[in-house]
Amino acid sequence: MLATVIHAPRDIRVEEVPDPVLSTGADAIVRVVAACVCGSDLWPYRGVTPTDEPHRIGHEFVGIVEAVGADVREVARGDFVIAPFYVCDGTCANCQNGVSTSCLNGGWWGSEVHDVGFADGGQGERVRVPLADGTLAVVPGPVADAEIPGLLTLSDVMGTGHHAAISAGVSAGDSVAVVGDGAVGLCAIIAAKRLGATTIIAMSRHPERQALAERFGATHIVAERGKEGIDRVRELTGGIGADRVLECVGTKESMDQALRSARPGGMVGYVGVPNGGPELPVRQMFGRNVGVNGGVAPVRGYIAELLPDVRSGAIEPGLVFDLELPLAEAAEAYAAMDERRAIKVLLRP
Repeated sequence: MLATVIHAPRDIRVEEVPDPVLSTGADAIVRVVAACVCGSDLWPYRGVTPTDEPHRIGHEFVGIVEAVGADVREVARGDFVIAPFYVCDGTCANCQNGVSTSCLNGGWWGSEVHDVGFADGGQGERVRVPLADGTLAVVPGPVADAEIPGLLTLSDVMGTGHHAAISAGVSAGDSVAVVGDGAVGLCAIIAAKRLGATTIIAMSRHPERQALAERFGATHIVAERGKEGIDRVRELTGGIGADRVLECVGTKESMDQALRSARPGGMVGYVGVPNGGPELPVRQMFGRNVGVNGGVAPVRGYIAELLPDVRSGAIEPGLVFDLELPLAEAAEAYAAMDERRAIKVLLRP
């Protein structure tokens, strides 16, 4: 079968790899219907995260279950499923506490997962899913083709944007500023509106992303950065800053922008994968009573809540996919995102 393999920075190839096989009794084989490229996939693509040897890549996919192990109870052959960007059992103490990304028995796609073997990358024709009962979320059928982009966002970006809003404590009537206009930032706008925010400020310099931000619920666009951007946010929020700021980038500059855009007593929800040295100036936060909460988003736990709104069309996160390519053109998908010619690319095997 075919799968995407990263060999080195900017060296993405689609190659023949072995077909997956059941091996533990608790796993499943999923035929991938759609996968995608994540902003965090660009860190190894750009060489920020080292690639020591060629390996499969990708961690967001939806598909149809082709086979299950003897111990699997919640997932059946023929089910349409969403695979979150990590593996979890759903039963350990951390999963039960709502932090399934810290599952005691789980792990990450493209790495060794405790006692259940290697979890292959998700950009391929088929994937073996360890701990299938905990990892996979079943979508009641039938599933229309038009639904697939929206469902695919629940594997990562929509749940991650939601986690930013939840972590910041967004509630009805809040003012919210969103730092980052990638897929996660745009989904954070959806999440903020869904939770009742009335002033939603999208910090974006790109006209096509600004338009999508407004469609998703942004009431204001701020293109400025640094002090000018902070001054604009304060101007739009009665001179004090936003109640909640959602940091969706993961750099030193974006975190600084977020912290200084929050009002005294405000909260920053951060979900940007930390690359580029984000720092917390504790003295500054102490003096202004600004809090910070967030981290890697436990999206598996959000799927049940968000799924009905995605399927009904109440929210439209699937619109973040502004380019669709066949799996065979995965290298172009990475290049398009790296060069900001696309917000997010959907791949069809």
